[in-house]
Amino acid sequence: MSSTSNMKLFTLNSNEPLAQEISEILDVPLGKNSVVRFSDGEIQINIEESVRGADIYLIQSTSQPVNEHLMELLIMIDAMKRASAKSINVVIPYYGYARQDRKARSREPITAKLIANLLETAGASRVISLDLHAPQIQGFFDIPVDQLVGVPILAEYYNEKNLDDIVIVAPDTSGLRRVRRMANILDAPIAFIDKRRPEPGEEEETNVVGSVQGKNVILVDDMIDTAETVVQAANCLMEADVKEIYACGTHALLSEPAGAKIENSPIKELVVTNSIFLPEEKKIDKIKSLSVAPLFADALLRVQNEKSVSVLFD
Repeated sequence: MSSTSNMKLFTLNSNEPLAQEISEILDVPLGKNSVVRFSDGEIQINIEESVRGADIYLIQSTSQPVNEHLMELLIMIDAMKRASAKSINVVIPYYGYARQDRKARSREPITAKLIANLLETAGASRVISLDLHAPQIQGFFDIPVDQLVGVPILAEYYNEKNLDDIVIVAPDTSGLRRVRRMANILDAPIAFIDKRRPEPGEEEETNVVGSVQGKNVILVDDMIDTAETVVQAANCLMEADVKEIYACGTHALLSEPAGAKIENSPIKELVVTNSIFLPEEKKIDKIKSLSVAPLFADALLRVQNEKSVSVLFD
């Protein structure tokens, strides 16, 4: 029997609609708390109900404005710890700073590790996230980390669209693992965009590796930020004489001018999830958003009842 009797859900300001969806699926009301700011911008958080001895699930994407949302999260974790919560499970649908996961050049920080240190020091007991930009980030923590996977949700959408003659395409070689996963689900071949610069200072060359002529192609990425990567890939695919181009990504950062780039690109439709709240000004007709609330609700229920979460990875 699944139980939510000792579970308490809380959310902050990054993605209240997603938290509300998760709350409704689990039939667990969102806890009462408030976030206020002093005149100089400092954040003050008040928990307006008892959390003593409770298993807390705190939902907050560290999306734009990243530093504001991150500080809200750290302060809330500290408040929960000082209020004697039994466990503090931090649900981060989008983990910010994940792109800084290694030293690519001398004297660079590994900020993804720094964020892991901050979350642990603040008092987090567990982290539950979705499609980390770099899977090795799980190893930056000394507490349990459950990384959920968004590809099956995206793949199911395309399965229901019943597209024929499809090829799953990675916009660069770093995304081949995600592409293979979707290709396995949809039983489709793969291709990728190869980028190279012949000589320093020369223009980058792009080539399609794989058979895509006359096919419907689905570009797969983990995040869509400025949309430069997927739009360049789409333009390259057009030159390869494909039929129609679809694109998808788990995290819709959509920094300006991403909307205009997508609107003016050969991409027929961009499918994303609601791991990041999408304000009205970023919504365009080409964008379709899918909910990850059922996935997170299932994961939270499994964690609470000490059941395996690994079945959700597939």
